[in-house]
Amino acid sequence: MNDTTIETPDNTVEPGQNGIVIRTITTDQSGAWLQAGWRDFKRTPAIGLAYGAFCVLAGWLMVLSIFRTGQPYLTLPLAAGFMLLAPLIAVGLYETSRRLEMGENVTLWHSLNGFRRNPGQIGAIGVVLMLFFLAWTRIAMLLFALFYNGTVPSLDVLVWETFFSRDAITFLITGSIIGGGLAVIVFAISVVSIPLLVDRDVDVITAVIISVSAFRKNWKVLIGWAAVIAILSACGMVPALFGLAITTPLLGYSSWHAYREIIDVSQADVARLRRQVP
Repeated sequence: MNDTTIETPDNTVEPGQNGIVIRTITTDQSGAWLQAGWRDFKRTPAIGLAYGAFCVLAGWLMVLSIFRTGQPYLTLPLAAGFMLLAPLIAVGLYETSRRLEMGENVTLWHSLNGFRRNPGQIGAIGVVLMLFFLAWTRIAMLLFALFYNGTVPSLDVLVWETFFSRDAITFLITGSIIGGGLAVIVFAISVVSIPLLVDRDVDVITAVIISVSAFRKNWKVLIGWAAVIAILSACGMVPALFGLAITTPLLGYSSWHAYREIIDVSQADVARLRRQVP
């Protein structure tokens, strides 16, 4: 493999689903994954920036729509909900890192091949992530109604009511606990499953089982990685969402390298998908 490959620890478990091995990661590897992701970004800046620009544009359209419909209070919940859908958006970035790793030609058009791998299975997990996103949005609306007497704050008092009012602390803690719980569930089922579906000919149920098993085995390290993703994503949103143009591709590429370090498919009895795009 080329210089995008990360050295992996030798302590592994016996092969599980389809001969796929889940490695044990004992120390925080976030820095190494980010470094590998940054190398991929530098090698394919146009692809990374294209996906980043798409996220920025999608964010602007989302914010514009909620303001035009008189629901500005959903800005913060939808910003948090973005991270529930981000693993699906990153499919093309996974494919880019995958092709770099295999020494294949890669362009923006080639990166879209990732969405053509196991399309039905990737679509199925996409539906699951969308359901979580819609559930979180609905919960956020109910929380606003519960804490603000069946109404929602108007734009002129939104910041004050959300962060500085009498019930703000309770509201924020409740929302953070519920949202955090949903985020952990989504992270557990997607951290390995989506890149695995891009890489190998497996079904979505098998991929999710492997992903959850990997999370359970390495939960301490992966919780730290999830925190890094959340912090960098939040930082990317602060400057009018422009930062997402950098943080989105960086985290997408890095997540591919996290998958490659956590999962050993060298002895897997499922084929590696090699469909080529002209």
